[in-house]
Amino acid sequence: METAKRHRKIIHIDMDAFYASVEQRDHPEYRGKAIAVGGSPEGRGGVVATASYEARKFGVRSAMPSKKAKQLCKDLIFVRPRFDVYKQVSMQIREIFQRYTDIIEPLSLDEAYLDVTNDKQNIGSAIEIAKLIRKAIRDELQLTASAGVSINKFIAKIASDINKPDGLAFIGPSKINSFIEKLPVEKFFGVGKVTADKMKKMGLHTGADLKKLSEAEMTRHFGKPGKFYYKIVRGIDDREVKPDREIKSVGAEDTFRYDLTTLDEMYKELDAIADVVYTRLKRYNIKGRTVTLKIKYHDFKLSTRSQSFTEPVGDFETILETSKALLAASIGEDSKVRLLGISLSNFAGQVSKTAKKPETDQLDLFGEPNA
Repeated sequence: METAKRHRKIIHIDMDAFYASVEQRDHPEYRGKAIAVGGSPEGRGGVVATASYEARKFGVRSAMPSKKAKQLCKDLIFVRPRFDVYKQVSMQIREIFQRYTDIIEPLSLDEAYLDVTNDKQNIGSAIEIAKLIRKAIRDELQLTASAGVSINKFIAKIASDINKPDGLAFIGPSKINSFIEKLPVEKFFGVGKVTADKMKKMGLHTGADLKKLSEAEMTRHFGKPGKFYYKIVRGIDDREVKPDREIKSVGAEDTFRYDLTTLDEMYKELDAIADVVYTRLKRYNIKGRTVTLKIKYHDFKLSTRSQSFTEPVGDFETILETSKALLAASIGEDSKVRLLGISLSNFAGQVSKTAKKPETDQLDLFGEPNA
């Protein structure tokens, strides 16, 4: 008799409006109010790192310029980030996770995968463990978390977003195919705005549409990621939960709705992108020796330029001015730019056990839409 396949038990935990929730917890005067962590008072500059749910009702989102956020919500309160506090709370959350498993893969300070296939307390039920973790976070830290439970990382991550905030969703093996077939393409892991737009232009709007393409067609249209899309649209995700992933680079990029043709336009966009990079570096308390500028032109030609330093750098001014210099040395008189990106790398041993491999598609993926 053939033995039934034993599925893994994966939980994805995602804190609800993490930075903003910590601020509202610690400052009663912010509770019930629209606040934005990061950015600048009066909307003079910078970008939002995280917005409270009260602010999100007005359309305020992470990675949004402060000026726009203030226009959307006139009563928005800007709060200076306290990354040392967020890191301390993140460690407390990690301690709660470790009561049930040591197989923990942090994606950021507020998000992680847990493999509880063989949990420490022999509870056996991933759903029950997720409930216990959420209760401990609420009771001990006065914060809320959302959880997704399934048999692989891809489905668990999507599930955690279904009943946000303060929710839990389970998608079992028998429900995975029907769930994926109804899923909009922009919800698929690794599909950013640019790729999603391309898919929709091809008439591919849901998982069911993607499922009609062969692996060869997927690869032809979307390159190497096409092989991954081919698998996950069929519910196949063999990626293991890997503890202590190493950060190789920290960065952000943005694709523009129209081509940029002047340095002034490009410098303005670099300012916002550099601010996101700077915020991420502060979050992890790291510096890098290499600044890299990414440029994609209107004809989709891609180029990168880098500058390395003898000592690690991480301040906003150095990141921005280096990026501007690299841009000025790369752009011709008739250049039309569709995308700009900035990243820092070469951390030289500073980082060993922290967070996620940065996304590489859109600026909004570098923010925290669910943080």
